[in-house]
Amino acid sequence: MAITIKSAREIELMRESNRLLCEMHNELAKMIKPGISTMDIDRAAAAFIKDCGCVSNFLDYEGYPGNICCSINEEVVHGIPREDRILKEGDIISIDAGMIYKGYNSDAARTHCVGEVAPEVKQLVDETRNSFFEGIKFATAGNHLYDISNAIADYIEKFGYGIIRDLVGHGIGTELHEEPQIPNFHMKRKGPKLEAGMTLAVEPMIALGRGDVEWLGDDWTVVTEDRSPAAHYENTILITDGAPEILSLVD
Repeated sequence: MAITIKSAREIELMRESNRLLCEMHNELAKMIKPGISTMDIDRAAAAFIKDCGCVSNFLDYEGYPGNICCSINEEVVHGIPREDRILKEGDIISIDAGMIYKGYNSDAARTHCVGEVAPEVKQLVDETRNSFFEGIKFATAGNHLYDISNAIADYIEKFGYGIIRDLVGHGIGTELHEEPQIPNFHMKRKGPKLEAGMTLAVEPMIALGRGDVEWLGDDWTVVTEDRSPAAHYENTILITDGAPEILSLVD
């Protein structure tokens, strides 16, 4: 499947889908504190999405049971919201979410600290976010896809962190997951040339320990094999002839 180039109308629809998602992330961030359950966060997300006239693009995706993903500490991605998953001081939680607005998908993730966390864990969260911005310095028409991947890897490897290799970013549009796949690790080849109008979900997933992962018995939750904390930071971006537009990060 080819990488889709979005029309001006499609870009406007994706811009609005992602603007709403950014607003929702900002609202959910206000809820992050000890004592709240991940199901509380999921319910708030479901209400927000409904009020926007949108639908969750995660709910029922290949059978996924939540409106969003809430992954705590060693959980990298796809943590299922539950009443008995209660946040406590010192945790980190990654909220991965998206919605469909008039047929167009948005996707973004944020890792939050719950109260005071260990300094090395706080640094992991910060540097994972920073690696996204290092990567998208190369997300310009005329560059190649793996310029993004290599820049993320170059940045992260300085800290000795583990890069998750089993999970990657992706194209996005009328489908949540479109071509191309976007690794966060070094690639020997250049990959496809970037063109204005491409929309990509770039999402570094980084572990404090090794980057090896396994799936839990629910067939969804991905955890680090060594149970070290993991952070996740993602935005949907638009490729232009200049600097990329971060659709899911709005002032």
